Amino acid sequence: MTFTRYAIYFAPPAGAEWTKFATSWLGWDMEAGKQVTHPIVEGIDVVAVTEVPRKYGLHATLKPPFRLRNDKTFVALYEACGSLASRQPPVSLDGLEIARFGRFLALRPLGETQALNALAAACVRELDKFRAPTSEAELTRRRAAGLTPEQGANLVQWGYPFVLDAFRFHITLSGKLDKPTLRATQDVLQSHLAPLLPRPFQITDLALTGEAEDGRFHLIHRYALSG
Repeated sequence: MTFTRYAIYFAPPAGAEWTKFATSWLGWDMEAGKQVTHPIVEGIDVVAVTEVPRKYGLHATLKPPFRLRNDKTFVALYEACGSLASRQPPVSLDGLEIARFGRFLALRPLGETQALNALAAACVRELDKFRAPTSEAELTRRRAAGLTPEQGANLVQWGYPFVLDAFRFHITLSGKLDKPTLRATQDVLQSHLAPLLPRPFQITDLALTGEAEDGRFHLIHRYALSG
């Protein structure tokens, strides 16, 4: 399979009940590389609500999607991810909760996030040598969203605004929604997904993923955090 971009994700464990529900909710299983049936929820168009995040699969971004530099190889990236994971310890948090991020819904961690933020920062910094320079068109598109000076500096240096001190771990569950749909969708997720969420919430591996020619992200490999 050929990939146009790569990313480092936290990919929830496939066997967990909350993962199964949330994967079905989005409609794309990046680990299996196939579409899955959405749950039928009265009053909610799940297909429409999840259209934007579907292509990425169920994940939290640690190193945002990037194109591989011309002078770097996939094999070198694959090995560097393994080396990074071998030096990072697993992360344990109090749990996850359903929350609003502006106009979209996501899962966010409960409890102290210092170790989690450090893991994400290591992914951003240590793997950046594999990232191709950001195009002027991409820079312009990102800046049009209205970035803070810190986010603008991150965009130039790291290719993405929301990294390092601007990073907020989240597992996206919807696109941007109007207020009534946002409220109704949050109620549904609170009823169906919240009871399944883990306490504590643990991150034990990193996932190297790739965007394939179908426009969707596929899980390439999991690396155990063993530092």
